[in-house]
Amino acid sequence: MLTEYIDRIRAAHAAETPLVIQGGGSKAFYGNAAAGDVLDTRSLAGVVDYQPKELVLTARAGTPLAELETLLAEHKQMLAFEPPHFNGAATLGGCVASGLSGPRRPYAGSVRDFVLGIRMIDGSGQPLRFGGQVIKNVAGYDVSRLMVGALGTLGLLTEVSLKVLPRPAAETTLQFELDEAAAIQRMNLWAGQPLPLSATSWHAGLLSVRLSGAPSAVRAAQVKLGGEPPHEAGAFWQRLRDQTTPFFDKRPSTFNQSLWRLAVNPTTPPLNLGDAQWIEWGGAVRWLASDLPAAALREAARGCGGHAALFRGNAPADGAFAPLAPALLTLHRNLKQRFDPKGIFNRGRLYPDF
Repeated sequence: MLTEYIDRIRAAHAAETPLVIQGGGSKAFYGNAAAGDVLDTRSLAGVVDYQPKELVLTARAGTPLAELETLLAEHKQMLAFEPPHFNGAATLGGCVASGLSGPRRPYAGSVRDFVLGIRMIDGSGQPLRFGGQVIKNVAGYDVSRLMVGALGTLGLLTEVSLKVLPRPAAETTLQFELDEAAAIQRMNLWAGQPLPLSATSWHAGLLSVRLSGAPSAVRAAQVKLGGEPPHEAGAFWQRLRDQTTPFFDKRPSTFNQSLWRLAVNPTTPPLNLGDAQWIEWGGAVRWLASDLPAAALREAARGCGGHAALFRGNAPADGAFAPLAPALLTLHRNLKQRFDPKGIFNRGRLYPDF
């Protein structure tokens, strides 16, 4: 199976022909447009090894996330970083390459925190392996986690090993009617207390909080916080994870506005950059549907100790992601040169000249 991919990559390397790595295509909108012929990873599918008692799963990169989550659910386990599926065709490789996590991320960890090892093919067609199937398996540079969020610009992922976690024994959601400033204050207050938080969300005057853990801890927190349980709480968090609410799914196209993701200090007060906002991760992520210039949004994010990235919409001239400082850009270019010397993988996807 791998031989076909190796041969094609080596041919592209020799001819300096760009390739666009793509699995289910669920995140094709994310990042800059990439040029080249599609290298479809969906035939690299299937679970290689799963040890429920060891909380470790290894699967090929083209394996659908839905298939993995069904398997884990049979053993009352989960991918704790709650990766988005978007159109439902998301694959394990795309999940790792994008580095996107869902509502549980600030309380359980990010994609990078759960990657134990990877197999990949670099830009010259050489198969490589990094990490393994245990947590303490790295001495020196942790290349396996370097691939998280690289958007396929450093190589073709072929296999990934992940740490998984047990599903919480109890889970409930509470909602509160609060304005933006009060909601941010409340989320940060709760973050400093011993509460079993697993997700927070504020939009249109409604703060939603998910509690997960031991039944006694969830009950005690529910009594302490108060609030009202919503209908279909599980469906609410899944819609938020996959961005299928009208705010995420329709606003950029319907209202001709771009969707921006601002990562800021969680205690940052309301940004006053427009009315259309959704706040997640205890205040650390501010989703903004806006037609403001990219420079203005990026400057606002920098002023709050963070950065702004275009999530959906037409990318500005300098790209979807904030330009790197010179030292970081040099580091990125050196890594790109090492793993993909001819620049054939996902050319321009991460940065316009990368």
